[in-house]
Amino acid sequence: MPDAPPLGALLPRIVTPPPGPQSRRLARALRRYESPGVSTLSSGDAPIAWDAARGANVRDADGNVYVDCTAGFGVAAAGHANPRIVAAVRRQAGMLLHGLGDVHPNAPRLALAERLSRLLPGEENQVMFATSGSEAVELALKTATKLTGKHGVVAFDNAYHGETYGTMAVTARERFSAPFAPQLNARVAHVPYPNCYRCPLGKTYPSCEVACLAPVERAVRRPPRGVGAIAAVIIEPVQGRGGVIVPPPMYMPRLRDLCDRLGVLLIADEIMTGLGRTGSWLAMQHWGVTADITAVGKVLSGGMPISACVAPARVMSAWAHEEQEAPHASTYMGHPVASAAALASLDEIERRHLPERAARLGDYAMRRLREMQQRHPMIGDVRGLGLLLGVELVRGGPGKKPAPDAAGAVVRHALARGVIILAGGAAGNVLTLTPPLTITRRQLACALAVVEEGIAESR
Repeated sequence: MPDAPPLGALLPRIVTPPPGPQSRRLARALRRYESPGVSTLSSGDAPIAWDAARGANVRDADGNVYVDCTAGFGVAAAGHANPRIVAAVRRQAGMLLHGLGDVHPNAPRLALAERLSRLLPGEENQVMFATSGSEAVELALKTATKLTGKHGVVAFDNAYHGETYGTMAVTARERFSAPFAPQLNARVAHVPYPNCYRCPLGKTYPSCEVACLAPVERAVRRPPRGVGAIAAVIIEPVQGRGGVIVPPPMYMPRLRDLCDRLGVLLIADEIMTGLGRTGSWLAMQHWGVTADITAVGKVLSGGMPISACVAPARVMSAWAHEEQEAPHASTYMGHPVASAAALASLDEIERRHLPERAARLGDYAMRRLREMQQRHPMIGDVRGLGLLLGVELVRGGPGKKPAPDAAGAVVRHALARGVIILAGGAAGNVLTLTPPLTITRRQLACALAVVEEGIAESR
């Protein structure tokens, strides 16, 4: 019997209905030893156990092969286990596995700082490294306060910026923050995010003249009691986990103008949208906007834990100090192996022109999804930029009643057919597709066909 073709560009191959016996065995064992706070297992979920991944394929512990339309929460933009990234990790691990954080630098950290400072828009950028997206957002918020001396922040409804204590206040998800509310800093004013499909103000674009900017201006000029003077506005250029909500074209340029006029900083959380995912290096570039502070992560290393907060030197000058000990430090900051992986990841994104590829495949996928929308009234809206795509499922026609049950059924149908997708949004009714930017057109077409099958069966 010939060997099976290698993972990477394969179509689904299901040999045992998932989750198979090995996946179930591993899930049972994990449920015993791992806290229910970090796993869906305690809620009765029966996931597959990942065994190997390459390109746009995942293989589970039972030998099933899937097309992954999550890229591991958006991380594997250059493909799972990209050979050049893996080689960079092996080389660096054999020379310097770990450094000394903020005290003694290492060459990969320097090279990555220089690369990011030149790659991202802005003048004379400087970088602060972290290990997760949440930490990068925390650094952005701390930088804003250090520079301005103000503590208030304007954030958006339905936002997701992380689940650490420093980010839960700006993550507008009560199910994450409610148990800890008495301990969280309350210096955040939440305002509506510009969602033209479900306008929070009941208006219609473009006749609305982007009326959803008015709450931002009010919050900055007259912060709610206890919030205090506003240092910054923090925004996801596209709300990812919130349901792939794309603002209207005029919104970001006018938000930039508003922040300039009112003298507050604009922070862009590009953890999910940055470094090629949306068809440009940063999502903000779609609107010709440069934020004062930008947080990047996920795609940055293609699989190793590293993130960065990037801003011009005039902003980062807030951290200048004379004392011996740095005002911000972390044991794994600028980790040499993660930095080497990030350099290789950026090389791959550039070498393979992945932002441009995301734009082309995203256009193809959007055409297919809009054709589906004509055939299936359950599809209330399709939206996205590049290969960050959302399909909102509804019931009841014009009422736009969210259909989270249908979204869950489609996710399960897709898994059974060998396609991995997720559902998100405030109501859990938005199918979310964020495949590796290296996914083949054939794999993407297969995944979209499976999604349509699931929607047809969920009517």
